[in-house]
Amino acid sequence: MRAAHDASTADPGEAAAGLPGEAAAGLPGEAAAGLPGEAAAGLPGEAAAGLPGESAAGLPGETPAGLPGSTFACPGIPASGQAACTMAVNTNVPPVANAALPAAAIPGLHPVDLQSAYGLPSQNAGGTVAVVDAFDDPTAESDLAVYRTACGLPACTGANGCFRKVDQRGQTGAYPATSVAWAQETALDLEMVSAACPRCSILLVEADSASLDDLGAGVDTAAAYGAAAISNSYYAIEWKTESNEDVHYRHNGIAVTASSGDRGYPSYPAASRYVTAVGGTTLTGGPGNWTEGPWKYTGHGCSAMIWRPRWQPGPCRGRSTVDMAAIADPQTGVATFSTQGGGWFVAGGTSVGAPLVAAAYALSGVPAGPWFSYARPTGFHPIGGGGYQPITGLGSPNGVVAL
Repeated sequence: MRAAHDASTADPGEAAAGLPGEAAAGLPGEAAAGLPGEAAAGLPGEAAAGLPGESAAGLPGETPAGLPGSTFACPGIPASGQAACTMAVNTNVPPVANAALPAAAIPGLHPVDLQSAYGLPSQNAGGTVAVVDAFDDPTAESDLAVYRTACGLPACTGANGCFRKVDQRGQTGAYPATSVAWAQETALDLEMVSAACPRCSILLVEADSASLDDLGAGVDTAAAYGAAAISNSYYAIEWKTESNEDVHYRHNGIAVTASSGDRGYPSYPAASRYVTAVGGTTLTGGPGNWTEGPWKYTGHGCSAMIWRPRWQPGPCRGRSTVDMAAIADPQTGVATFSTQGGGWFVAGGTSVGAPLVAAAYALSGVPAGPWFSYARPTGFHPIGGGGYQPITGLGSPNGVVAL
């Protein structure tokens, strides 16, 4: 276990915008002007929006409902200051309503697969992991029970003190309105925390709406309740004053993760220097023979609003919005159970990685933040070539030594 001082600060030397010897803009000889409001994505061969041929409306080959062979739980582009969930459902595998489906018949990657692929010490007791989502999932606890029973995980309920659900103020009297889309997201998030850290306690914080103000208030509540790590599976289109929301994501000694989005371009809160931004991969194979590559729809690129922190390498002047990655491709996705989603189905999107990595942070014993990981690149499986990659960052976790 690492010494406790590893998590004592959000990122050492955070006032500096670039690496040692670099100008404040990020690259040697560059002027500081040009970041706020600029459209440049900053990655070779990419359009300003993120991927070649992409427009602000979507990705090549994408329909309004989702990507080829899948559908978004939260379709469409969110309005300014609003977030959308980042879950994609595999439409090639029809949902199965039977909650008692035998484990061998449940499609998608199971906890044992994810623990194996990422070398997670799942036997560790990791403390409390918080999941922050918008709106109410009325069957969150019962769906979690179905998943954990089917996958052979210990019970995590309100009765045994493992599970707790509150609103963004930390209250339990009146939950927000129900959203079928966000309820599916919530189920996925809770189950991915369970898959990575079966012995963690789970706190679900339900924001009143999908506004960044409400979701940010939920993050603050999660921190106040003593979470070791906080997961945020949502994205918003960048806007000029987004850094005003950073106050909600800066909680020293608590690891805060955020999905990088599923539309190819940079987004917030992944752009915040105070979160670990989790991109996506395609994961195939099996124990002892896993193969992982970048998922091309991963939200990534250079923030147009927030400077690159000194601890992050890469071609960007702005914050590069992926620090590390995990399974996201819905075609090789994870087993999920949600009553609101019709039962058992296969899910993906960068929604998978945010809770998975949050739980991995909790397993580390002393969760830190992205700056800690950049100083320990050997703690990751390299993806798409050696070194930092814009879509997959440092790579996928190889154990928890770099978290």
